[in-house]
Amino acid sequence: MSSNKNDTVEAIYDAKILGVRGMTVLGLQHMFAMFGSTVLVPALTGLSVSATLLFAGLGTLLFHLLTKKKVPAFLGSSFAFLAGYFAIAPNGEKELLPYACFGVACAGIVYILLAAAIKGFGVNKVMKFFPPIVTGPIIVAIGLTLSQSAVDNCAKNWLVAVIAILIIIICNVFGKGMVKIIPIIIGVLGSSLVAIILALIFGKTVEIGDSSVIALAGSPNLQLFDTAKIEAIKNASWVGLPFKMQDTVFHIIKEPDIKLLVTAVATIVPIALATIVEHIGDISAISSTVGQNFIADPGLHRTLIGDGIATTFASLFGAPANTTYGENTGVLTLSKVYDPKVVRLAAVFACVFSFSPKIAACISAMPAPVLGGISLVLYGMISAVGVRNIVENKVDFSKTRNVIIAAIILVLSIGITYSAAGAISFPVGKITISLSGLAVGALVGIIMNAVLPGKDYDFESMNNNGKN
Repeated sequence: MSSNKNDTVEAIYDAKILGVRGMTVLGLQHMFAMFGSTVLVPALTGLSVSATLLFAGLGTLLFHLLTKKKVPAFLGSSFAFLAGYFAIAPNGEKELLPYACFGVACAGIVYILLAAAIKGFGVNKVMKFFPPIVTGPIIVAIGLTLSQSAVDNCAKNWLVAVIAILIIIICNVFGKGMVKIIPIIIGVLGSSLVAIILALIFGKTVEIGDSSVIALAGSPNLQLFDTAKIEAIKNASWVGLPFKMQDTVFHIIKEPDIKLLVTAVATIVPIALATIVEHIGDISAISSTVGQNFIADPGLHRTLIGDGIATTFASLFGAPANTTYGENTGVLTLSKVYDPKVVRLAAVFACVFSFSPKIAACISAMPAPVLGGISLVLYGMISAVGVRNIVENKVDFSKTRNVIIAAIILVLSIGITYSAAGAISFPVGKITISLSGLAVGALVGIIMNAVLPGKDYDFESMNNNGKN
């Protein structure tokens, strides 16, 4: 892949030219982009928000170290493992979560084993199972399956959400200089300021279910702020430890429930099959966005090791599994600043903020419709990158096999995700294993590509020709 094939003259590969202030703002932008989804996973599962931030930051720094500081990826909380957490600790039980974390830690080891296989047998032999006709639709499906959370947040107040979206579009299309580079952070700050003004002038507290929110004119369809999160800011201390040892895997090692450990491993480890394909899709998306083939250099084995070790490391200390974050790929696409140093700066900010419950609470209090509007753009960017991956690799859709593979991947990935069950489950002895829509779509796509005749993609020759 040529380094500048897909980029305009505006692309920036060395952020130092923007100065310390510019790099700092870009780092904050990446942090804001990942924050909403990253803290949502612990909010849903009962894991620690502060620990999540700490190990997202540390995991990202570790990933960059293992990938020779070349890949501009941020590692945040993985949604793919939510079904695993819910299976072991359905109500976020503190005594059960360490067992779920143990299962996720073992799933991280699967990444390392695959990385060893790639190193031993060569990336070409592995990548023949992941051509653009497989990874492209998977990238599209990743963005589309994430879109529900964005729309749900937007629906709480479409007025504020649309303002956030419009600010991003205006900054990115018509902005000049730094304004064009940091549309996300401007969108967050601008729409949040509008929400604050509306809350101060027209806000009324209203009860919605078990929650109390400040809404525009007291309308449930025009929510602004969650009063519990505002109260959390007041009560949060400025400095605190991100995690407690009783919430880690190390706490259960002394007297473990062996049956529960085995159940956790059997239930959660298979999810790694989906997240590995998601990882390959994300690295392909980042490669396509930046214009550099990161699967070839620093190598897929290095990115897998970085992701796997980061996931295992985080899980052992009671934080969610890590994964390369599509939100930050969306930021790369919008800002056109591809320097990994900016992402590492975001990781440092995440680590620092993890030791300040007050700052973490302030960021968590951002209005849901603001996060929804931002996410709507970023998730759309992910799907657009998937389409771009297919187009740039000239996938021939006049061939029926390619149409069928893409169709099956998309329908299974999206259809199962939004089905009543939300996953495909099947018993194995006394254990029930659940596979997400992405897992099923990815596995079926890989198998179909392997068995159907008419393959027309050679990773090695494409790599030698300087293409992704």
